[in-house]
Amino acid sequence: MTCCWLFEDENHAESEAVLLEVGANGAYAPNLWWAEIRNVLITSERTGRMNPRETAMVLTSLARLDVRLDNEPNEVELLTLARRHRLTIYDALYLELAHRFKAPLATLDHALIRAARSESIHLKP
Repeated sequence: MTCCWLFEDENHAESEAVLLEVGANGAYAPNLWWAEIRNVLITSERTGRMNPRETAMVLTSLARLDVRLDNEPNEVELLTLARRHRLTIYDALYLELAHRFKAPLATLDHALIRAARSESIHLKP
């Protein structure tokens, strides 16, 4: 979802709605989100899609959002969800966080959407 906010050519109506909501109300993300975003940005620099100045601007914009990073997943639940839905641990972190906080999940990933529905986790938007 966040990657859609970074690149104009990957824009989705769903991602715009989530961005507005995060801007207004904040959000939770697993600590992994921090590294994932920076990996996308540095990879984009290497492929010429972005330059260091644009990366800095994106990071400044993201820092203005109230995204609270979570460092304390329930390990048993995390592994259970990953096994049950055949998810990577990376994706299961998002699912476990939404489950634990009883919060909606914002994703465009089809496997994660199926898993969230199976776990009765509300999807955004």
